[in-house]
Amino acid sequence: MTNKDIAERFERIADLLQIKGEVIYKILAYRKAAESLLGLGRDVREVHREGGLEAIPGVGKAIAEKIAELLDTGELRFYDELTATIPESLAELLAIPDLGPKKIKLFWETLGITSLEALESAAKAGRLRDLPGMGAKSEAKLLEGIASLARRGDRMLLGDAVPVARDLLGVLRQVPGVVDAQVAGSLRRWRETVGDIDILVASRDADPVMSAFTSLPRVARILGRGPVKSSVEFVDGSRAQVWVHPPERFGTALQYATGSKDHNVRLRELALAAGFSLSEHALKRVSDGTELLCATEAEVYSALGLPYVPPELREDRGEIPAAQRNALPRRLELADIQSSLHNHSTWSDGKASVLEMAQAALARGLRVLAITDHSSGLGVTQGVDAEGLSRQRQAIEAAQAELGSAIRILQGIEVEIRADGSLDLDDRTLAGLDIVVASMHTGLRQPREQVTARMLAAIRNPHVDVIGHPSGRLIQRREAADLDLDAVFAAAAASGVTLEINANPQRLDLSDVYVRRAVDLGIPLSINTDAHRPEHFDFLEYGVATARRGWAEAEQVINCWPLERLMRWLAGRSPA
Repeated sequence: MTNKDIAERFERIADLLQIKGEVIYKILAYRKAAESLLGLGRDVREVHREGGLEAIPGVGKAIAEKIAELLDTGELRFYDELTATIPESLAELLAIPDLGPKKIKLFWETLGITSLEALESAAKAGRLRDLPGMGAKSEAKLLEGIASLARRGDRMLLGDAVPVARDLLGVLRQVPGVVDAQVAGSLRRWRETVGDIDILVASRDADPVMSAFTSLPRVARILGRGPVKSSVEFVDGSRAQVWVHPPERFGTALQYATGSKDHNVRLRELALAAGFSLSEHALKRVSDGTELLCATEAEVYSALGLPYVPPELREDRGEIPAAQRNALPRRLELADIQSSLHNHSTWSDGKASVLEMAQAALARGLRVLAITDHSSGLGVTQGVDAEGLSRQRQAIEAAQAELGSAIRILQGIEVEIRADGSLDLDDRTLAGLDIVVASMHTGLRQPREQVTARMLAAIRNPHVDVIGHPSGRLIQRREAADLDLDAVFAAAAASGVTLEINANPQRLDLSDVYVRRAVDLGIPLSINTDAHRPEHFDFLEYGVATARRGWAEAEQVINCWPLERLMRWLAGRSPA
């Protein structure tokens, strides 16, 4: 079983325990263990062999024993006993908006409902309205929730949520009386997927804010409107919520709403140790109940003796101890990026010429652009062979002559890592290029040993400078290759090859967890847009945010280096 398999099993256990009515700490224990497994950054099977399960955050003796049982036998007796008393399918009903575990238990125990289909049928037949706490309106709302679930699908990609949130902020910041408006939640922490879009507004008059928000053209349904909070569902099934807080309390409110939950738990512990209770409203002195109001988040952290902790780091992954030591990473900024080293043009599957791509990169402040079109062996796209590279060189030189010294255009290739581990172009051809990105696009479902061997062969090839989108995942669409990441990271550290943070929001590959591991191992990183058209250069901010979440600093990211240093590094990687 993989980390994901065990995490999903623990999430299902937590869901069933919640429906059953188990005490909250047991439910949270399984959820924390699941999150830790997904963010572990290495194969849990290796950790088990080393006897280190209890060292995983959130994994105590009891949970460790269950992980071991799943790994050793593929089964879990506790889970079998639980599902013998409560139908497993009930957990799926928790995804229905506004339907809680108590109602699910009620429907099951009174009407024998155990599936989404059965629940929808019962609601349409009017069989729910006479149950305790229900009624015709509740029944209708439940049917709306089921319809919403069908429209909504999975969580939004970060790249889908950010533009929507920015549009909302643009509207809300224009409302009279609004002092500030910010996104919160997982979106503000730049997690790769987002549930609802949460926005906090600082204002003394909430009513104009609520009116502006709920009357937006994209709103399909108003889910709730109160004096300081409103929730809506958009036409695409996504949802957003807005809270309004007085400006003098905005700092504690924003910090609380940004999360993560685990980060906030740590802060509350610090607050108690300092004689305060911390809530979304204020820091309250335990001794006399007086409040310390914070208009900004920086004031919240300062009151607790900490420097400001950027939102991307607030995942309870060691950021608070690091802040206490003044050892937080220097925040990587978009302006630090000087080059984009993985990009495509019309020489393969790109939609713009070399010149047009270079002009777009220059317009965004980049000083170096590598054209790395696909090699011809990738059958799903037009590619470049050795002869084509010679002709492409002329196009690059022509674009360079037109743009002068404002930007340096490098010639490279995104060479395919074949199913047998060889590269799609010969060593002589690769040696004549400025930069080589090696990637896997096919055969990602090969057995672990085989797909890992392919990756290791590419990493150890002296002509390869960058491993593109290393795991091969597409978020919510394609699972990552089953790589032995311990071996991959060890080989990358030994060879000095760069691992890419692919900034396309459908990839974000490496993920933040693996960026952190690369940082710890001293592996150089490259943040690239993998641009196939000019507007794709705007993906860069997603890659930078992912790097921040992984604690990467500019020094370790080769895109941040001046041209001279970058070219020395590339030359040093080329075999004599």
